[in-house]
Amino acid sequence: MIRLRPPASRAGFGGQGRLLAPAVVVALALAAGLWLRLDRLDLRPMHNDEANQAIKFGELLEHGEYAYDAYDHHGPTLYYLTLPVAWLRGQATLAALDEWTLRGVPVAFGVATILLAALLPATLGRTAGPAAALLTAVSPAMVFYSRMYIQEAMFAAFALAFVLALGRGLTTGSLRWAAIAGAAAGLTIATKETWVLVLPAALAACAVAWWSLGPSRPAAPGAALWGRAAVGVGLALAIAALFYSSFLAHPGAILDPFRAAPTYVQRGVDPTAHVHPWHYYLRLLAWSSSGGLWWTEAPVLFLAAVGAAAAWTRPDPLRPDTAFWQRYIATYALLTLAIFSAIPYKTPWNLVPFYAAVLATAGIGVGVLARAATARTAQVALAALLIVAAAHLSGQAGRAAVRYGADPRNPYVYAQTVPDAVRMASRIRDLASLHPDGLRMLVMVVAPPHEQWPLPWYLRTMPNVGYWTDAKDLPAGTGPVVVASMENADRLDATLGERYVSELCGVRPDVLVALYVERGLWDRFLARAALGGT
Repeated sequence: MIRLRPPASRAGFGGQGRLLAPAVVVALALAAGLWLRLDRLDLRPMHNDEANQAIKFGELLEHGEYAYDAYDHHGPTLYYLTLPVAWLRGQATLAALDEWTLRGVPVAFGVATILLAALLPATLGRTAGPAAALLTAVSPAMVFYSRMYIQEAMFAAFALAFVLALGRGLTTGSLRWAAIAGAAAGLTIATKETWVLVLPAALAACAVAWWSLGPSRPAAPGAALWGRAAVGVGLALAIAALFYSSFLAHPGAILDPFRAAPTYVQRGVDPTAHVHPWHYYLRLLAWSSSGGLWWTEAPVLFLAAVGAAAAWTRPDPLRPDTAFWQRYIATYALLTLAIFSAIPYKTPWNLVPFYAAVLATAGIGVGVLARAATARTAQVALAALLIVAAAHLSGQAGRAAVRYGADPRNPYVYAQTVPDAVRMASRIRDLASLHPDGLRMLVMVVAPPHEQWPLPWYLRTMPNVGYWTDAKDLPAGTGPVVVASMENADRLDATLGERYVSELCGVRPDVLVALYVERGLWDRFLARAALGGT
């Protein structure tokens, strides 16, 4: 095995003068990362995917029941790990939940990813880990998707933990690191089906980096190391089985991740939607401009290129440990980027797992430059450039997360719920306050499934909301409020006639629905508005 030894690198970003001590950089990264991820966390409308996850979690919260859906939802860790947050906040029902409870979970894992980046091995130099942490903290992509109640932030944290623990286990032969790698792998498997891409990629990258050392490579791992690997594999399988079986409540579900594989393979290689070219992720990160706004994470890509190039072209023959880690992290980043780019099905949040590795490689790039900066002026210049780059990324992250959080000019916004949908839901609740049944007022939603979301979330306090996909299937009695997709609007116009008034409301870009309100109820609403009510 490779024996790690203290690196012969300078103390911090400014060399022996410690212009930016690593501990200070990590502390600043955590502070910036928390602020960017928590600032007005509830402001952006709930994405339809977030709303879908929230309703799924509500079933677990209220009834203590969860069953893995191998065809329409991802793994169970997001729901189970949200439970403690809801309990701590005293929220026991779906109606009591709010955006802070739900989005606080991915925020926590986004911060965990910052800490994991800071834990890059010391053999890479004292600057690599803190630099990776700082870049991860202020990356617009990482900030934006750490504020969404979806699996990606959690998945990226578990996958990066596996990558680091796998390397530590190989280079130290420690049973502890083998167990940590196994636990991280199990949690990765239990989070999202794309584990079949990232975990094999990590194993392949680790093997490539190991064998690339050539004559400086230590002897082949002994039987003890293989035994520890078996412990890790066993722990991974046990953790994944516990989550997918709902902690053995549904033991037959243990095999569901494998049953789901054909479905997700089909969606990935022959998708009916979300088809983008191979360079989609690189273009998204490198440069995007629309409506007078521009966005770029090019500094990260440049530093990652420096780190990857140095790993394979300028290894230190006296330090095989450093060469191993540089090549391992860089190869994993490149391999996962290539895999995700080759799959036709693409959504922007799918970049989060591999981009976490790209950011780690960028930290390695900073470490390479720090070692090369022997002159005092070069050290000061490097520290200044890193500060400028971090400030630039932080500014973009702040505007992406808050001011332009639902604006289609923001490249990280994708099929995002528009504020008009939130206003429509608020209007329905206001109408209910004027109806004799109050919040128990009947609301009928008639739309294809993808156009119904995120209404189940925004109308979660109203127990009598019904959902249909076609107007011809509606029962004889029509509720006082009806929401209908455009394809159902003509039939409802003819059926409801002058008894209802209607208005158009946006749900997502290019998706409109019609809101129908019983005329008497609408008149009462207008009368109250005229008197200064809402």
